[in-house]
Amino acid sequence: MMSGDQETLLRRLHELRSEHRDLDTVIERLVQHPLNQLQLQRLKKRKLLLKDEITYIENSLIPDNIA
Repeated sequence: MMSGDQETLLRRLHELRSEHRDLDTVIERLVQHPLNQLQLQRLKKRKLLLKDEITYIENSLIPDNIA
């Protein structure tokens, strides 16, 4: 059974992954028709920040096993 904190983290992880996928789609479209390079750069930066946060949450959900 999961604690409330784990459930919250899993919910947040799901939201971040969803936003990351959405950004991937938007970035793909903008790359094909680059009208606004600044917007494209901002979206790519946001996507990287999301990936970092996703990795952080995934790592926090893995229990520490000291051998």
